[in-house]
Amino acid sequence: MMPGLVARALDRGAIAFLAVLAGIGLLVPALNLLVAPTSPLYLSSYFVALFGKYLCYALLALAIDLIWGFCGILSLGHGAFFALGGYAMGMYLMRQIGTRGVYAHPILPDFMVFLNWPELPVYWYGFQHFAYAAFMVLLAPGLLAFVFGWFAFRSRVTGVYLSIITQALTFALMLGFFRNDFGFGGNNGLTDFKDILGFNVQAAGTRAALFMASVLALILGFVICRVIVSSKLGKVLIAIRDAEARTRFLGYRVEAYKLVVFTLSACMAGVAGALYVPQVGIINPSEFSPASSIEAVIWVAVGGRGTLTGAVLGAVLVNYGKTSFTSGMLAPYWLFVLGGLFVAVTLLLPRGIVGTLQHWRREMRDGTRATIADDREAIGAPAVRPAE
Repeated sequence: MMPGLVARALDRGAIAFLAVLAGIGLLVPALNLLVAPTSPLYLSSYFVALFGKYLCYALLALAIDLIWGFCGILSLGHGAFFALGGYAMGMYLMRQIGTRGVYAHPILPDFMVFLNWPELPVYWYGFQHFAYAAFMVLLAPGLLAFVFGWFAFRSRVTGVYLSIITQALTFALMLGFFRNDFGFGGNNGLTDFKDILGFNVQAAGTRAALFMASVLALILGFVICRVIVSSKLGKVLIAIRDAEARTRFLGYRVEAYKLVVFTLSACMAGVAGALYVPQVGIINPSEFSPASSIEAVIWVAVGGRGTLTGAVLGAVLVNYGKTSFTSGMLAPYWLFVLGGLFVAVTLLLPRGIVGTLQHWRREMRDGTRATIADDREAIGAPAVRPAE
């Protein structure tokens, strides 16, 4: 059943996109590990970690596109789910440090020793095990999204009001995580990681493995999204996006559909955050910043809302531009560039990059079909009937 659903969901464009991702997942680590550093084809570990971070952002953008592009839910707080997944992974990485920390405490992280915490908080129990941490990467953001969505969607909060509430949610979490007595490192967050699954997190081989894991997660996330939007569930989501009141009048439980897709999207964002942390080496409350969530929405808008591939492309392109701008003399002007880019895309390319290209291709194809039909009528041949 499942292979059949996947096969029906993936068209030639999607298969080509997945092939490109798989090629990148194999080529980049190979050029880092198997090529001599003196070769012009060599890719440094810094490059591997940097583009691994971009892939995590791409998975976050994909999660946002699933709910915004296909269900009309504009979340300005998805950074909260991304950060919760990151903190779950960060807690596991902190528990792996042990006596190698500054204060050499076998159980307590350094910041707890510094703040004179007498013992490990209960909610830190179990994070010394990777399986438990991986479970919490999905549970923490998924549970928050489920509870939040249950109340928001049952109250029929939609549009800009829902966007403002999601932004308030992530801002409240940011304020909470900034507090030292919250037990998550305060404004410094969690850092100074040593190992992941027994491997040095700074080693080139570990960075390459994390990059490949990010590619695999992005591929899996893309396939899941394609299966959803190509199924009957996807058609109902699009109906909710375009005419929610009419869809509810037809008998569909709109709140249930919204809740399911919103929770799934939050879990995807959590996985993105979990893969992001070991590659960047730190997680702090700034990841909860509403500005980060708004940036993620801009990635989707630039790439193309409702295209999936556009969300991935937009995340990579915008963040590559951010890296280029913020590493030189133009650093103070990056926010102006980002705002100008969003305005320009909204006015000139409202469908985004990929959405505009797809629109042009459909117009060219429809124009070609019309020309063929006119030629057939001119010579007395029957016109080709469109497929039913």
